[in-house]
Amino acid sequence: MLKLPRRRTLYSRNSYYKPPKRAQKVSWLWIALSIPISLILIELGARIYLGFGGKVGATGRDTALEKAYRLQFLTENQKTIEGLPKGGDLVAVRSSSQGYQLLNKQKTPFWGINEQGFRDSASLPQSKPGGEIRIFLIGGSTAFGQGTKSNENTIAHKLETLLNTRVEQQRKNPEKFKPDVFPFWQPDREKLMQLPSKIKDGKYRVINAAVPGYTSGNQLSQLTRNILPYQPDLIIVLDGYGDLLLSSDRQQTEIPHIDEFLNDASKHYQASFNQSLQQWLNGIGITQAINQLTAKPDSDNPEDQILPTGGLSVRQFLPRDDKELNRRIDRYLDNQKQFLSLAKMTNVPVVLAIQPEITGRALEKLSPAERVIRKKLDDNYLDTIPTAYNKLIQSSQKLSSAFGQNVKVENLYSLSQSASKPLFTDTVNLTESGNAIVANNLYKSITNWNKLQIVPENFYLKAN
Repeated sequence: MLKLPRRRTLYSRNSYYKPPKRAQKVSWLWIALSIPISLILIELGARIYLGFGGKVGATGRDTALEKAYRLQFLTENQKTIEGLPKGGDLVAVRSSSQGYQLLNKQKTPFWGINEQGFRDSASLPQSKPGGEIRIFLIGGSTAFGQGTKSNENTIAHKLETLLNTRVEQQRKNPEKFKPDVFPFWQPDREKLMQLPSKIKDGKYRVINAAVPGYTSGNQLSQLTRNILPYQPDLIIVLDGYGDLLLSSDRQQTEIPHIDEFLNDASKHYQASFNQSLQQWLNGIGITQAINQLTAKPDSDNPEDQILPTGGLSVRQFLPRDDKELNRRIDRYLDNQKQFLSLAKMTNVPVVLAIQPEITGRALEKLSPAERVIRKKLDDNYLDTIPTAYNKLIQSSQKLSSAFGQNVKVENLYSLSQSASKPLFTDTVNLTESGNAIVANNLYKSITNWNKLQIVPENFYLKAN
């Protein structure tokens, strides 16, 4: 059989000339399955990291204490307002007259809100028991006691303790105070004049009616609806800071974005959708792990939670120029004039106190923690706030002459320059030591004012 020669191929045995391998077919189904499987594995890894590492809440931005004091806004029918940033435990319901007010009968380990919506553990009946002397403290977060660990650590409770202790001292040691009847002999009168005056005898109750974020406009509405019906013997207003931050085109603090939502349904829907998406993203382990790994140990905004700002920095609410600042101060004075007029008509004296702020404390007196707070404040804040406070204080002093003996203006902006302990937890909210100093200042102001003093018989008798 004839054998034909084998046909030589174009490729030699050299590996360089080997024929190319056939490309492997990639399964699109495998690709489609690998993506969710990979995400599931990453999510499981993130959950394990968070669980074993004990990292939940490690950023300090959502501690139990902070969550307890973060406002959660509801409608007047106590329904969730979709589209607002996630709130905390302190529930406030929308009010057509006051902007919003605290929901009654709330409680956390750090605070209690009674049946009337005041920060108090006991109910407050409208009918005043015999011998009870009621003092109402109103204002914003400083007066409310933002960040305190119990109702007992607030300014209101500390002031109440001081006043009732004073009454006990008067009863046990009456000789250390001015007598109920003054003698006629001048040498004895001069000696007795050096003693402190007695304050009205009775059981003092200081009601914390402050609401975080409230400004003078909110308090004006609050006076007629929620304060005067409870027969106050004296009202203390501790405010000022919020009015310096509230735009002059607004009369009071409102729920963030509420006007936009009411006037623009599409914007409300978009905000609601974005909120739902953000909440879903924040709930997955991957997002939480990334936040834990990239989070800074301290917040960049020491003013968070002072006002309901919808997540914006308080610094964005500073007045842009002197004209805007003057308009804000004029609005504050107008509201206070109306407030004081109503109080005078009902014969209720008022202590108008300008609240403390960290720039009023000398830099060399600040603790290391307070220096950190101040360091985070930009130059615009450090220039604007002291100037604004000085103007506010000067304008407020005019109210004393306008309303005579029914009002007493107290400037607490600089607070105590001699205190060695930290006084501020942020720009205006106070430590327990800070609350104690404010309470003591208010105590001195009240006990040295004839509105609550017992005037001895023959006290104003002129010497012959």
